[in-house]
This record gives sequence, C-alpha cells and structure tokens, in this order.
Amino acid sequence: MSDLPSFIAQYQARSTSQLLETLTKCEQQHASETGANRLFDAMRYSLANGGKRVRPILVYATAHAVAAINNNTDTFASAIECIHAYSLIHDDLPAMDDDNLRRGKPTCHIAFDEATAILAGDALHTLAFELISSSVTVAQDSAATALSAISLLSRASGAHGMVLGQAIDLAAVDKPLKAEQLELMHRYKTGALIEAAVLLGALSAAASNEQTAALRNYAAAVGLAFQVQDDIIDVTSDTEVLGKQQGADADRNKPTYVSLLGLAQAQAKADELRDIALAALTSFDSKADYLRDLARYIVSRNS
Repeated sequence: MSDLPSFIAQYQARSTSQLLETLTKCEQQHASETGANRLFDAMRYSLANGGKRVRPILVYATAHAVAAINNNTDTFASAIECIHAYSLIHDDLPAMDDDNLRRGKPTCHIAFDEATAILAGDALHTLAFELISSSVTVAQDSAATALSAISLLSRASGAHGMVLGQAIDLAAVDKPLKAEQLELMHRYKTGALIEAAVLLGALSAAASNEQTAALRNYAAAVGLAFQVQDDIIDVTSDTEVLGKQQGADADRNKPTYVSLLGLAQAQAKADELRDIALAALTSFDSKADYLRDLARYIVSRNS
C-alpha cells in the first residue's frame, strides 16, 4: 500500500500553485484593461475553490508509475484541471444543471454573474491548450509530444467526449435509459476526461505501447467507477459533505446508476469496476501503487 494521502496532498499543492502562478502572470499582462480584473477573479475563484484535483493527481500518479514526473507532467496536469474547472462552471449555469453550490461555496455565476461565468469558463478552456502549446522546446520530440497532448485533450473534452456526454445527459432528463445507454453517456461525460488524465501522464513519461494499452484499460474502468460512485454519494451523503445540493439528480429526474440498478447493485458495480482497474495494472510494479490506491479511493469516497 502506498502513502496515498501524502501523495495527494503534495501534488494537490503543486498543481494549485502552478495554476495560480500561471493565472497571475496572465492577469499582470492585462491589469490596466477594463473588465480584466473581474474575469481573472472569476477564473481564480473557480480554480482555487477547493476540489480533490483527481485528474491532475492521476496525471502525476501515471507518470510516476511509468517512469518519472517531469515538466510535461506538470503542464498536462495544469491543462486538464483548467478543462475540468471550465466544465464545472458551465455545468452549473442555469441553462445546464442550474446549481447554486459547488464545493460548499456559491457557484461561479452566483458569486459573479452569468456572463462573467461563461467568459471565465471560455478562458480556462483555451488556457489549457495555451499551456500545452507554450511548453514546446527545441528538443526534437517536444513538438510531437505537445501535438499529441493537444489532440488527446481536445478529443476527450469536446464533441467526441465530455461535451457529447453533457448533451446526452441533458437529453436524457425525464427519460428512461437502458444500462448500456447510461454507461455510454458517462463514459463520455465523466470517463473521457479521466481517461485523458491517465493517458496524458503516460505520454509525459514516454510510456510504451504495451503500457499505454494497459493504462487505457485501467482508466476506462476508473472513469466509469468515478461516476457510479458519484451517483451513490448523491443519495447516501448530505449537502454539507458533498459541497453541493444532495439529491439534485433525483430532483431533476436524471437517470443514474442508483435509479437504474438500486443502491446495492450500484455499489457492486463500482466494486467490479475497481477490480477491473486493478487487474489492468498487473504488469506494473510497486510504482503503480498510487494508481491502485486511487482506484480504491475513488469507490470509497463520500464526496
């Protein structure tokens, strides 16, 4: 067993520090421009508003499992958290999920206003790709690595991944879904970005084709397990622990694993996916223990 809490604390702090340093540099370039301060305040509010940093942690843990954490790992971890933060801002908007709480604090559009929230999300979205493209150096393989990372992240976050999943989710309100339809929706909406986190970590550490294939299987199982557990804690936890409104999915009559399978079977599904993820890592040594313990953590968390 790894010391996962220490690893998480170390790389949560590292990720947050780098994100805020990047944002401060951007803000300093536009400090005198009307409207800039409010935009950057909203971006900072959303980036620094707590959060488990699961996706950056997966980037770091994967790089560690393959070889070693490096500058590309830092860049990719920051980029994927920008994408995640943007997606939460937009998901919370009245036109989407219409949430007032996120991580125990007012959502971005409540703390600021809808227009500012939309712009903050847009800016974080594009910042992700600016970070990766700006990381290119004179090294021979640097541009190829950056291009691969941009391709991977854009596909996972756009019309082939997260955005498609959100569209399916909105269309599914008040409609029954079969198990395979629900799984497909969540593999896009939640799983695609989690899979991207693992694959970006693998890319940063120059994983072999065999390692990447195994890590892709791990990520697919962990990504779906994350959403199953989200559905579980939406009914078993409370608003204070969750940091958002408990029972919101049920209130909106959105299909979930709990509504489809029942609580006990949903928990069994999460456990099954955890075991699939662990089995995918059998060819890795103890350096992958952080990934193994992250799979266990994902299906045992209560927020």
